[in-house]
Amino acid sequence: MNNTIVVGMGEALWDVLPEGKKLGGAPANFAYHISQFGLESRVVSAVGDDKLGIEILDNFREKKLNGMIEVVPYPTGTVQVELDAEGVPCYDIKEGVAWDNIPFTPALEGLARQTRAVCFGSLAQRSVVSRETINRFLDVMPEGDGQCKIFDINLRQGFYTKEILCNSMRKCNILKINDEELVTVSRMFGYPGIDLQDKCWILLAKYNLKMLILTCGVNGSYVFTPGEVSFVETPKVEVADTVGAGDSFTATFVAAILNGKPVGEAHKLAAEVSAYVCTQNGAMPVLPDYLKDKLR
Repeated sequence: MNNTIVVGMGEALWDVLPEGKKLGGAPANFAYHISQFGLESRVVSAVGDDKLGIEILDNFREKKLNGMIEVVPYPTGTVQVELDAEGVPCYDIKEGVAWDNIPFTPALEGLARQTRAVCFGSLAQRSVVSRETINRFLDVMPEGDGQCKIFDINLRQGFYTKEILCNSMRKCNILKINDEELVTVSRMFGYPGIDLQDKCWILLAKYNLKMLILTCGVNGSYVFTPGEVSFVETPKVEVADTVGAGDSFTATFVAAILNGKPVGEAHKLAAEVSAYVCTQNGAMPVLPDYLKDKLR
């Protein structure tokens, strides 16, 4: 598997929780979990030339997480996170920060040419600089059957537009969305009144996707591929928090697909890993060997 780097691209930030700060941002969570399955991964983002930025870089090193992180003249990103009674997070995401300003560099272009799978979201596209960088990266990536461009939609606050969502769906070949996001998107795109599955079939066909992953929290998850659908029930576990569970689901699914596993098997393992992550505090727990061994 040469030339098979997997990239998580977008926001790198600190989630400031009631009990202290934790490293956050979907791209790092995704890249970290992918690397736990033995794939070579990179986080692409930007941090500020400040204490919080240095701490992010140190943290990535400690986790043996490889990054292409530019230092830019903007503050490192932070998010105030409040947890509700069920442990579900709500976010206040600061604007005008480093990850809004990820530059497209020759080194990043070189990385794009070696990338087999990339995961990107809508949040890092709220500013024009990072949005253009993400789009250029997607355009430079090699074409081919084995390439995965995963749009993990990740709607946060009001940081998205219909235009950005449409463009990203056109550029991706795998869409990851949760049930709440699907309701928002279908309202925006003008097909509100039909059931969730029909909405998924419409998006799959309209954007010519290889796969659409729909997660519905405790109500299970679906993977739609042209002509068939896989459903897996969510394992019942004692939830510590749900932070990063979706990212671990995406990472595990992609790792399994890149390792040649069939969709159903990849889906089942993804549900299992994300359930495990829910039992742990924080987004980046070390996975137990019995889970990692399922891809060896």
